[in-house]
Amino acid sequence: MGKTFKILSIDGGGIRGIYPAHILRCIEERLQVDLYESFDMIAGTSTGSIIAAGIATGVPAAHIVEMYSEHGAGIFEKKKKFVPSKIQPMLSSVYNSHCLKTVLEGVFQEKRLGEIEKPLLIPSTDIGNGCVHVLKSGYSKEFTRDNNVLVKDAVLASCSAPTYFDPHKLDHYLLADGGLWANNPALTAVIDAQKRLGVNQDDIQILTIGTGHSKTMYGTDMSRSWGLATGWKQKEFINFILSLQSQSAMNYLRLQLRLEQIKRIDFETDLPLPMDDVSTIDDLLTKADHDFTHHSEAIREFIVKERSTGE
Repeated sequence: MGKTFKILSIDGGGIRGIYPAHILRCIEERLQVDLYESFDMIAGTSTGSIIAAGIATGVPAAHIVEMYSEHGAGIFEKKKKFVPSKIQPMLSSVYNSHCLKTVLEGVFQEKRLGEIEKPLLIPSTDIGNGCVHVLKSGYSKEFTRDNNVLVKDAVLASCSAPTYFDPHKLDHYLLADGGLWANNPALTAVIDAQKRLGVNQDDIQILTIGTGHSKTMYGTDMSRSWGLATGWKQKEFINFILSLQSQSAMNYLRLQLRLEQIKRIDFETDLPLPMDDVSTIDDLLTKADHDFTHHSEAIREFIVKERSTGE
């Protein structure tokens, strides 16, 4: 076996991104681990793209946690509406992306993907051409399309979840949330490492951090009306799709890699897990701190173990 190739992958999940952000903060501050130096590839979708891009550009995880705490309410401030709340998502996006755009400008300024040396993957969805669209740093000579793309634009595109935010126009593309097909980008990153960088599958180790999974969805009541605004519940339907994608990616990843190559940090709950409820921030921080505390030694061992798998 050769040198271990370490990947960090972060799921999407709106305001729930504060959960992986705090876990990474704990890794940096309590384990004294340099996240940038510890991983060979970083991937993040939607809210996870904010965290992934932050680490890839040297932003401390603590600053990202503060961003969620300080600006979450502004990012998820509903537009002024003149129609009932159940009808509004059928007519327009619920939130204006102006606040999110301003926050991202403050974090990433004019940094471009081509200036990032670390392999960085940010999945989005090309709704104009009806296909996937992965924004990447310039880690391969084959990648020329994204070199001049501003990091803040790449992240905003990946965060543009249907019904939550409008799609984002980026050059010739109209892009939406990458979570529609890669809410958990772990599998995408593993495949890219093998196919683009020639990494041996047995040399891969991946730390993948989720944003929670609710076991409460729709139940078995068939008496309800199954319209988009009634039984499927609009935003809950989008959340359901993203959750299914994350679970599916992990299932396939576990079939592709050995169990010891994967470290997944996530949580399950019987409660609903909306992506835009800022009142859950404190609960998410508490959960993240609890999960890190109880798994800190396993996390330390997984991250800092010898780079050569033969040692």
